[in-house]
Amino acid sequence: MSMTETARAPVFDLGAFISLAVIGLTAFLTVVDLFATQAILPALAMHYVVSPAAMGVAVNASTFGMAISGLGVALFSARINRRAGIIAALLLLSVPTVLLAHAPDLMTFTLLRVSQGVLMAAAFTLTLAHLGERCTARAASGAFAAYITGNVASNLVGRLVAAGLVDNFGLATNFYVFAALNAAGGLLVFFTIRNAHKMGAAMAPPAPWVAFAQHLANPALRTAFAIGFLILFAFIGVFTYVNFVLVRAPLTIPMMALGLVYFVFLPSIFTTPLAGQIVQKFGARNAIWYGLGLAMLSLPLMLAQSLPLVLAGMALAAIGAFFAQAVATGFVSRVATGDKGAASGIYLASYFLGGLVGSAILGQLFDRFGWAACLAGVGVALGVAAILAAGLGAPKQAST
Repeated sequence: MSMTETARAPVFDLGAFISLAVIGLTAFLTVVDLFATQAILPALAMHYVVSPAAMGVAVNASTFGMAISGLGVALFSARINRRAGIIAALLLLSVPTVLLAHAPDLMTFTLLRVSQGVLMAAAFTLTLAHLGERCTARAASGAFAAYITGNVASNLVGRLVAAGLVDNFGLATNFYVFAALNAAGGLLVFFTIRNAHKMGAAMAPPAPWVAFAQHLANPALRTAFAIGFLILFAFIGVFTYVNFVLVRAPLTIPMMALGLVYFVFLPSIFTTPLAGQIVQKFGARNAIWYGLGLAMLSLPLMLAQSLPLVLAGMALAAIGAFFAQAVATGFVSRVATGDKGAASGIYLASYFLGGLVGSAILGQLFDRFGWAACLAGVGVALGVAAILAAGLGAPKQAST
């Protein structure tokens, strides 16, 4: 069974359901340790004896590697075999993950996280390209939503597993387990993706800069790239530094319970797959506004001194951010002409660059002025993204 067959199958077909599950599981294993490390940020900060902001930037340095990798794939996408590239990236990803268990200092840790990011983004971008090139325009929204749902699940399960492993077995064991999951992702792709012809007539690959320039010249795509930047900018600000809020008074959550907190991602596993249907009915612009609006509503809740209110805010922030990301990802694939791999690469480069910038800027706000200032920065990013979304065109145009 190939990922290609997924999006063309009928909605209630068992084979289509299994194939969508394979897409989601592939995404899960690709990025499972991207944000899992955030759940153990307090333990890492104590281990390396550094400030929350310094550790936050080191952990999120993976987003810098992902931005670089996204640009690289964007430039050379047409010349990269999708299946071989995904398998190689996932198998190689296990190497820096293992080495993190033995990183002697913060600089080494940071460089290894960058290496992880390069390989994760290569697999991520090539998988999106594979889906975009082999799905019909109508089916693409569902396929991309399934992939982003796997991303959501990785945020939940990865954080739970990381917190539990560190609490019971220590930091080193945590990284060994995640290295095994990375390798499992490569094996899954080996057995589930096969080389297939792209939809449409085969064309000779253009010069690397041609597709890159073509996508950047498209106003709708430029807007989507900017929105992606702001989505992860905001997401990083919430889910990196909230960990320090949760373990401090008055909430004072122990490490193992900190992992359990991330059940707040569970609703997103059910809401994110709806993104494709919402886009078809209301258009990408309105769908993105819906996601961003939910994220905005979460901010005052996370300022509360009550754990249930903070958790409710985190759940809303996750639902809104993942929903908006699914819509934006599918929008890029639908609007892009020519090399869809290049368009996906540019989008992911912008998206993950937003994460890196967000961790740095919002970390400084958190260190210097506190949690309220950090959330204010998140609110500004979400507001700008909502303004930009108006440029995606009328709902009917966005959903075609």
